[in-house]
Amino acid sequence: MAETSARLLRLLALLQTPRDWAGGELAQRLDVDVRTVRRDIQKLRDLGYPVHATAGAAGYRLGAGTKLPPLLLDDEEAIAVAVGLRTAASGSITGIEETSLRALAKLEQVLPSRVRHRVNMLHSVTVAVPTAGPTVDPDVLTAVAAACREHHRLRFDYQRHDGTSSVRDTEPHRLVHTGRRWYLIGWDTERSDWRTYRVDRMRPRIPTGPRFTPRPAPDTDLAGYLTRGVSTAPYRHQARITLHIPAQAAAERIPPSVGVIEAVDDDTCLLHTGSNSLDEIAVYVALFGFRFHVHEPPELIAHIRDLTARLSQAIQ
Repeated sequence: MAETSARLLRLLALLQTPRDWAGGELAQRLDVDVRTVRRDIQKLRDLGYPVHATAGAAGYRLGAGTKLPPLLLDDEEAIAVAVGLRTAASGSITGIEETSLRALAKLEQVLPSRVRHRVNMLHSVTVAVPTAGPTVDPDVLTAVAAACREHHRLRFDYQRHDGTSSVRDTEPHRLVHTGRRWYLIGWDTERSDWRTYRVDRMRPRIPTGPRFTPRPAPDTDLAGYLTRGVSTAPYRHQARITLHIPAQAAAERIPPSVGVIEAVDDDTCLLHTGSNSLDEIAVYVALFGFRFHVHEPPELIAHIRDLTARLSQAIQ
């Protein structure tokens, strides 16, 4: 019996890889005959695992079922899930904290002692900084993700930066997560152009619209496309500033949501950033602690001169 149970676990581990398995290949891996594989497949089905027969020569694939059977994770996968749940407990999705902690408690209860020790060791030396700012409703996130996956047009009420609202109609393409914010990149059908939307400001109108044929992405690097969009495009003032520090060092200090960093040489780089407030840009770059030179916009240069004069007078 123990040998049969161990073989079923090995069979399940093989089937959980995303591919089709021929019966003969499974038999060879398990060192049994094909008839034994068929019996073991049926035992897994009886336990609730949806093992589907594929077209061709007796192939098998693990599919999605109507209930949630036990999962089989190796040590590294279990650690990755545990760390992900701990991270989600302080994440940016409304109400997910308690759910994540409940799932983590169930997982840790069944972890082998060697794995639990590694997870606890990592947790004991890690400090999580709570996410600041608005969070995303998980139902909204799920609805947007489903529209992206199924290629369904999506209409939603959207709150602008100034607090006013409008109705948008989009062909949703991808969700992008910056670590603090969730964004949707989609084709705006009324503006006939690509747009980026903050998901926490969206209220989808359900049901979704008709299916559409996906367009080529606006950029092969969607993360870079998002960074350029959210750090400069939405703002009244767009600045270009030379930083006298290597690009890699600047990237360690300046998050992608603040601006785009462009290497110039080994010792300098360009920062492209934006804000609705000249004071915000001036103070932010002044606190970097390294030399910088402002190229544009002209009103920022004049504002920094005025601010410098006022600060100098304050200490005379």
